[in-house]
Amino acid sequence: MLKCHELLGFVSPALAQEILEYTFVTDKPVYRTVLAAVAESNRVRPVFLERKPRTVRHTEMLSALTRPRLEEAAANLIRTWLLKAQTPMLTDFLDCLGIQHDKGAVEEFPPAVEDAKLQAAVDLLLSKHPAEKVIIYLNTVRATAGVDWQNLEDLLQKDPRLQLG
Repeated sequence: MLKCHELLGFVSPALAQEILEYTFVTDKPVYRTVLAAVAESNRVRPVFLERKPRTVRHTEMLSALTRPRLEEAAANLIRTWLLKAQTPMLTDFLDCLGIQHDKGAVEEFPPAVEDAKLQAAVDLLLSKHPAEKVIIYLNTVRATAGVDWQNLEDLLQKDPRLQLG
């Protein structure tokens, strides 16, 4: 299972930039929180990063977000992007599993799901959405939502379609 800081390190640079750029454009409070965490980690003031051209700033931010100590900031960034930009993927997965949700947001995941349902849900996602985004979603659910489904962990480790790189 990959943690969020590892996901940002393993996904394509284009997708990592897309995630950060989306947050910059659509959710300034989350973007500023992530920027502040990166600045603190680099022992600089946020304004130091803000003055840099956005492409340079985002490259530096993404590099920092791959560090374990910035797991919380990386998780916040990815969760925000998933919930706001990838809602159709989340709803497809949750609907296929029969899990109650509000536009992809789940109050509490069930303790387990049937193997066949999970396999069908993963197959559906991979048929409709880019594999790299599906991988990010499934790993994020596993890492941050308290989902402890052994069958999901097995899929993430053994299914070649769910491997980054």
